[in-house]
Amino acid sequence: MGSLFLIHKIMIHLWFVAWMCLGACSAQFPYDPTNCTSNEAVIETRYSCNSTHDSCKTFLLYRANEHFNTISKVSKLFNKNSDEVLQINNLTSSFHSQVLKQGKEVLIPVDCTCSGKYYQTSLTYKVHENTTYSDIACGVFEGLLKPLTLAEENLSQGNKAEAGSELHVPVTCACPDSDNFTRSKKVKYLVTYPIILGDDPEKFIGKFSISLEDFAAVNSLKLNPLSTIYPDTVVFIPLRDGPIRILDIPDSPSPPPGFLLTNPVVIDQESTQSSNLYIAAGSVVGFLLFITLLASGMYMKRLRKSDVVHSFSSTNFPTLWTPTKTSTTWCLSPDLLVGIKYYLLNYSIEELQKATKKFSEENKIGDFVYKGSVNDLEVMIKRMRLEDTRQVIDLHSKINHINIVNLLGVCYGESNDSWCYLVFELPKNGCLRDCLSEPCNPLNWYKRTQIAFDIATCIYYLHCCSFPSYAHMNVSSRNIFITAYWRGKLADVGRALATSATLSKRNDSVEIPKGLVAPEYLLHGSVSEKVDIFAFGVVLLELISGRDNFDGKTMKDSLGFLLGEASEGSCFEGLRSFMDPNLKDYPLSEALCLSFLAKDCVADDPLIRPTMDDIMKVLAKMV
Repeated sequence: MGSLFLIHKIMIHLWFVAWMCLGACSAQFPYDPTNCTSNEAVIETRYSCNSTHDSCKTFLLYRANEHFNTISKVSKLFNKNSDEVLQINNLTSSFHSQVLKQGKEVLIPVDCTCSGKYYQTSLTYKVHENTTYSDIACGVFEGLLKPLTLAEENLSQGNKAEAGSELHVPVTCACPDSDNFTRSKKVKYLVTYPIILGDDPEKFIGKFSISLEDFAAVNSLKLNPLSTIYPDTVVFIPLRDGPIRILDIPDSPSPPPGFLLTNPVVIDQESTQSSNLYIAAGSVVGFLLFITLLASGMYMKRLRKSDVVHSFSSTNFPTLWTPTKTSTTWCLSPDLLVGIKYYLLNYSIEELQKATKKFSEENKIGDFVYKGSVNDLEVMIKRMRLEDTRQVIDLHSKINHINIVNLLGVCYGESNDSWCYLVFELPKNGCLRDCLSEPCNPLNWYKRTQIAFDIATCIYYLHCCSFPSYAHMNVSSRNIFITAYWRGKLADVGRALATSATLSKRNDSVEIPKGLVAPEYLLHGSVSEKVDIFAFGVVLLELISGRDNFDGKTMKDSLGFLLGEASEGSCFEGLRSFMDPNLKDYPLSEALCLSFLAKDCVADDPLIRPTMDDIMKVLAKMV
């Protein structure tokens, strides 16, 4: 049985490596899903080039804002002649100093060059007042480069942009590779296009009259269905020969915040000409996978003969490289194959003490958890023992979900007995419990159902899409954090347990969650998905009512109107009295539906509780 499990694990690793290799061979300009303000260390977020002589004329899109609201000001920002910008955008000279509507899209002609190993448009920017790299990259230049890139290009300026300093600004761009991008119609320009909330592929593809197929190909996105793309990120719009024009597209209803609607592509007749190429590519893929399977079989045969299995030690954290003029290093996950693209920042204790005011009570936001700011990034810093630290890092290296709070870095103690610290992102709007506790909280019904759906998809991922499957075991409104776009993220995931575990097998440092907990967990220590379902039901009750003082008795009393205890016709009256007073407008039918769902989730009998798949089907109809 152990051999079969090992074979299965190695096969998964080999398939993953093969997939990575194939993806690398076919990629044009891989889409980076991290938003502008993210300081996550993502490998090669800039677009690589091969020759220092590689350059091209291209365009980028900029949107007018309160500080750069005329063609004159926008042109000066990009060091361009305003007459040239007016001509490109088909505007008359009267627009030279005319105030543009907020969000007005302006095409900027730029020279894109291969500088070092990256494509970029090199600009300079004089700082007028003390500010941060994030404000410049995401505010002034509206996401056309990352704060991390700006910091790397201006190491001599320190961690902040001081007033009077002049910064080197490498704006994102790219040149099409005529040798590799062999489609039925050649691409001459790759327009740098920053995605904003409310964009969807149909809208911005229509603006430039291009095919969805070309757009997906040049950004290395899946086509059917189109890969999800996110606000505050950058894509390339592939265009043939000019003139370049932005067409007027009527506004469509905005999609839910945080992700963009995708539409199926209708393949035209010209695309069928390349079908033979796709068949040939499929054959090559099949052959490579066959070789992978054959190699894995031979490798397992060799393992049986020697009866020796080599594995990576979970105590090793090798350093990849050390940037200059900083105490930060990069660390690779202990499990190299599972976490092949996962690596962490290694912080010094001095950095964390400075960020938390020496771990003061003022910065404390939970048991051994502190908030702080490191390199202008708001973070949560959690103290724990070395053994627990290794467990959390190992688990985070194996899971990847947009609704999980990101682990950014680690600070190791001087010895095995010393405290270690894990550094997590701190979403802008804090924890859900604090948001609900505000007297006039901004969480309307739509935002609450969206948050519930976000957390449901995250728990579903742990239950059904991970190997082995995990139970979070500590789902609560205090472990759910809210982003700037009012999306939910689940924290404390690194302490999740495989569903085969029991309480007796748990580490002594793992505490029983506070608050209302599934009865079977307290009685028998059973670790199962149903424990998470119960906890999720309590979160639903908090979202509906705004309350946080539930225990077994008060919960049943509160739900009496759903248990047949209310007189006929007063069910809706009971529901209205149960609802959060801050909710001024909500669909009564959806509120009743969500209340019944919460009631089923917190049933004493685990067998009566729904699965997370059932829960998602209900919530999907509300978001």
